[in-house]
Amino acid sequence: MNREVETIKRILKALPKSEFHSNIFFESDAEILDYHGKKLLFTIDEFSQEDLFRDNHPYSLGWNLAVSTISDILASGGKPIFYAHSMTISHQFWDNTYIDLFSKGIANVLKKCSAGFIGGDMGSSDRWNYTGVAIGEAENPLTRKGAEPGHLIYMTGFVGSGNLEAAIKLNANHKLLKPFINNHRLVFPLRLKESELISKYATACIDSSDGLLNALNTIADINEVGYEISNIPYLKSGLIACKILGKPKAVLFMGECGEYELVFTIKKENEKAFLNASKENNLVFNKIGEIEEKLRKVIITKKDKIDVSDFNIKARNYDKIDDYLVDLVEYAKSIN
Repeated sequence: MNREVETIKRILKALPKSEFHSNIFFESDAEILDYHGKKLLFTIDEFSQEDLFRDNHPYSLGWNLAVSTISDILASGGKPIFYAHSMTISHQFWDNTYIDLFSKGIANVLKKCSAGFIGGDMGSSDRWNYTGVAIGEAENPLTRKGAEPGHLIYMTGFVGSGNLEAAIKLNANHKLLKPFINNHRLVFPLRLKESELISKYATACIDSSDGLLNALNTIADINEVGYEISNIPYLKSGLIACKILGKPKAVLFMGECGEYELVFTIKKENEKAFLNASKENNLVFNKIGEIEEKLRKVIITKKDKIDVSDFNIKARNYDKIDDYLVDLVEYAKSIN
């Protein structure tokens, strides 16, 4: 058990659970509340400079933080209705123009969701910090529980945008990466329509906020199953950056700076109907693998099948990010 999960379990053991809380902790991206005949969804997320988002584009930062917060609601098959935040602005460079653009990024996400802002708190410091809160509703909420052997694994979008962003920030002075840095700007997609369709077909769902590998491992561990992944849809710009930096491409799906895409399972017998509905709604999904009965976690490469069941490299278990990256890259070399 990693340090973070152990700490959370110690805290939960001490706190009383609400009578309205219907899901088991860790088994859903958003917490599910049965409240006066409705299914409400609740999520809260904290972000800071340690998450390695570049903050030189305030609009994009605001947009990305709002999408990242709301992602848990979408992964639970819900629609966000209320939004709040607590923000600590950096008094060193967050001037009025920066704050206006940052706020506009958040606002445009909320407008697309038809969600309303209901308040928050603000402070200032040397470093920025942001805590987002979202409340949503769903008729039939999705959880991470429900994946069974034979179910197909799909996901939205591509793998690696968050880890690419982190790599750019950590290698800002790399000469060959300079043109790439100037031309690349991270903007997380808002998967509203995808979530609506997924909620009608999925047996389990999670977002890839901590990276694809962690999402897959969470689904496998909660459902006591394994998986076999045969198609990882890497982000092209991420592959280019890996070549420039001389890093194995596997770090794009193993690293914990995720892309906030939706990873979900569906029954084989529902695949045709799901794909037809996707086509009718002009939505594109990537099939990446299948749930297995055997408790093994397998990545299929061009050369071999690699069992990653022993993977236990967690950034929060390291005091220094450099030590984490050394171990991560070394492991990634074995499955690249």
